[in-house]
Amino acid sequence: MPDPVPDPVSVQPVVAPVTSAALFLVGTVEPGGEKAVRDVLPDLAAVARSLGFRYPDAGLACVAGFGSSAWDRLFSGKRPPHLRPFPELRGPRHHAPSTPGDILLHIRADRADLCFAWAAQLLDKLGGAVRIVDETHGFRYLDHRDLLGFVDGTANPVGGAAREAAIVGADDPDFEGGSYVVVQKYLHDLTSWNALTVEEQERVIGRTKLDDVEFPDDEKAADSHLALNTIVENGAERDIVRANMPFGSFEQGEFGTYYIGYAADPGVTEQMLRNMFLGKGAGSHDRILDFSTAVTGSSFFAPRADFLDSPPPPPGPRAG
Repeated sequence: MPDPVPDPVSVQPVVAPVTSAALFLVGTVEPGGEKAVRDVLPDLAAVARSLGFRYPDAGLACVAGFGSSAWDRLFSGKRPPHLRPFPELRGPRHHAPSTPGDILLHIRADRADLCFAWAAQLLDKLGGAVRIVDETHGFRYLDHRDLLGFVDGTANPVGGAAREAAIVGADDPDFEGGSYVVVQKYLHDLTSWNALTVEEQERVIGRTKLDDVEFPDDEKAADSHLALNTIVENGAERDIVRANMPFGSFEQGEFGTYYIGYAADPGVTEQMLRNMFLGKGAGSHDRILDFSTAVTGSSFFAPRADFLDSPPPPPGPRAG
């Protein structure tokens, strides 16, 4: 039997199996911290290999991404053509804010302690070069449900379709193997949500709650979550890969979903968000936003793994 054709590029574990735990860290690079960040990039894979070797069944996977302004501070040469700041959206009723984010670290494993250990080693190496502006510890809830009680991730593509949706292809050889990432933190008003009947909740989502069956298109409400998040171009549905996780704090009284979407084309993700917040057709906005408030929003590019192992030179001094 012939050997499998090797992957032409080394990709970060963007399309990774669902795990029981995740740690999302968004940070800003402090003035003068660029060299420390660049110096630590080749260590990302080494730290993951060290922990992964000792705990091979834990499914440890780590992805690093960089925001638009940070990219220009860290790397010379070409930049990802579609990397841009998160587009703030102000709809008639709901707002998607754009919040600071130079670096994204998406760490996942079947053990929360390994997520913590990976982050601790990396942040120790970074010292004060990066300031963490958002830290979210996610967990798998029951049978892959969000805290609204619905299964999350059912519509994700799988296999080759997932890779095609999430990973930049050969049409962009400079950044092939990378992925555009959008993250948002949503806080749920569970009191108002749980006051709805199950049937009303199902209308908001466009899917049954107990057995996770999607409504036929002609039965979905125009402002349902699934109706507004389905993007069709030239007769074909455009997909992204979501790795959302629930999170919560009883002390702070905050419960929500950490949304993270990987895409080969960030325009697909951005169109979904425009539909949600600004509306489309008969749907004035995504009804889920009446119960879930976006409090963060940042965009990143996660380059291929060999880019991190040997990044391009730093940018030269800017003309005064």
